Formats: sequence, C-alpha cells, structure tokens
Amino acid sequence: MPKIVHSPDSESRLVQLAVITPERTQESVYRNIPRDWLPPSRVEKRWAAIVIHHSATESGNAAIFDKRHREENHWEGVGYDFVIGNGTDSGDGEVEVTFRWREQIAGAHCGGTPGNWANKDAVGICLVGNFNHTAPTAQQMQSLLKLTRFLQKRYGISKTRIYGHKTTPGARVTECPGRRFPMARLKLMLDS
Repeated sequence: MPKIVHSPDSESRLVQLAVITPERTQESVYRNIPRDWLPPSRVEKRWAAIVIHHSATESGNAAIFDKRHREENHWEGVGYDFVIGNGTDSGDGEVEVTFRWREQIAGAHCGGTPGNWANKDAVGICLVGNFNHTAPTAQQMQSLLKLTRFLQKRYGISKTRIYGHKTTPGARVTECPGRRFPMARLKLMLDS
C-alpha cells in the first residue's frame, strides 16, 4: 500500500512499501516430515499409486531384505521404496528409506502387472511382519498413515489408488499384505 511521506525540508513524495512474505519452502510445507522422505528434485518423478506389502517374515529390516533380494532373487537390491520396522531388526514403526526411493527408480515389489506399471508408477511400502498370523503394530500403522498421507499430498494420489499387493490391478495372485492387515481401517484413518 502506498504511503505519503512528508518532510518539512522537502516536498511530499509517494513511497511504495514493499510487502515481504516468506517463501514457502519444502521445509515449511513438510515441517514434520523426515528429510529423507523428500527425494532429490533432480530425479523426482510423479508417482501414481501406493502398494502396501508385508514381509511375510517375523523379523527383518531394509538391509536384510536388500541382501535377500540380491542373493535369492538376483535383483539390484531391496524391491521396496520404504520398509517400516516392527521392533525386531529396526525400530517399531521406524521408516527406512531405500535406494530405490532416493534414486527414484522402478521397484521390484509387484510383478505381473500390465506393462509392469505397479513397479514403475507405484510406491512400494513393506511392513515387517507376517500379517497372516499377526496384525501390524500400532506404531507401524501410525508410521504407515503418516507416510501414506505425505505421499498422497505430494503426488495427488487418491485413496482409490492405494492397494494391498493382492488387490493391485493385474498383480500375480498373493495373500500379501496378509489376511490380518487392516486395509479398510487404514483407508478410514486416511479420512480423519
């Protein structure tokens, strides 16, 4: 808004006041989000969906799955973008970011989809545990909820594009993420 400045020694003049507003940086928009969840902008891609998995093991972490996927499956490494611990080999609810997320490269978590779309266009999240026998821990669900909300907001992913591995369109037949994984509850929690 302009302001008139008058000085007895000079004539009146019009001065334009500058309004300075802080820029909205990634840090301010994603204040409570761990920094390593934000991929490098030079490689960041547009993700279209989220696929949730269980490890089908009682224990594990990203490093253990990385070794197993390299040695047994002959993959480049762990197939998921994120691994959420259950308190055995990593913290309960600890979100581990894998090389696939940091480098924004295709996953190896959901084979059989037409054109390999789920590995190319969907974020793969694995929760440690066998959810045919037990349910995820409360901490795992809280971390999954936070991570899923972040991904939805950042990439415009609707709730209808959040799948369990077994309900991913075109995926091979599987029980993953397990009979006791509360997908309906997760989707209700995303609404609140």
